[in-house]
Amino acid sequence: MSYDPYTYPWAPPAPPEPPAARRVPDRALLGHHRDLRILRTAYRWQRRVATLTALGYFTLFLILSAFAPGFMTSNVTDGLPAGLLLALLQLPVTWLAIALYEYTARRHVDPLADRIRKEAALDAKREGREGREGRDGREEAR
Repeated sequence: MSYDPYTYPWAPPAPPEPPAARRVPDRALLGHHRDLRILRTAYRWQRRVATLTALGYFTLFLILSAFAPGFMTSNVTDGLPAGLLLALLQLPVTWLAIALYEYTARRHVDPLADRIRKEAALDAKREGREGREGRDGREEAR
């Protein structure tokens, strides 16, 4: 061990040098993949549609209750006011929002997520194979 006047015996060892240049993959890495952007966009639209369906109807009901009491107390049929009918329709509208969420998930979001999951598994296998090849051949040659 040579004496270096700028280091101390208790100083941590110098960090290892970075490994040699790695082979660039044929396609972009998964973290930068455009499918992730598409998946985020599809999921965002899915949340917005379902949320705006349920909350939009509820907000409409609240606004009508506050600013249109004449309409809400008017009878739709004998003994059934419009406000009660709109309140009873809140449950089917919530079910509709859930159905829209499920439909968009199965139709748009889940296929994208499955494809990305499969590509990630292939990337992991490919990285593992390249790592084993590197340890077996190149690193021993140093």
